[in-house]
Amino acid sequence: MKRLSPSTKLVLEVISNRKIVKFKELKEITGLSTRTLRYALKELKEMGLIKVLPCLEDARERLYALTEIEECYKIS
Repeated sequence: MKRLSPSTKLVLEVISNRKIVKFKELKEITGLSTRTLRYALKELKEMGLIKVLPCLEDARERLYALTEIEECYKIS
């Protein structure tokens, strides 16, 4: 398995703790730059650790969740 950078580990930890989180929230919580945060999310998505979900409140927003959370999101 690919080694994760410290910033990617931080993003994964925040998503693990919050279950479902918006990009803006991730940016505020982690304090990472937009570019670094987008790269971390891209890495996690490519590794199959997270899923990107549509935000039902605002179509311009995306939600990030651990892969197994996606099924619960669809049910509710």
